[in-house]
Amino acid sequence: MSIVEEIKSAISGLPSFQFSELRTWLSETDWESWDSEIETDSDAGKLDFLLDEARTEKSSGHLRNL
Repeated sequence: MSIVEEIKSAISGLPSFQFSELRTWLSETDWESWDSEIETDSDAGKLDFLLDEARTEKSSGHLRNL
């Protein structure tokens, strides 16, 4: 049995309150990872094309101020 299968088996046996706690932890961990990746990509200039696109859209009148 693989580690993932063991984890799945253990999770399926959790009481609902512990499953909920685990789900919350997994979700928060996933979002923290995503935030870190976005920050790293932004610092490296990998997202600059999005700023360029937004500026182009704004200058052409397709983007409005919030």
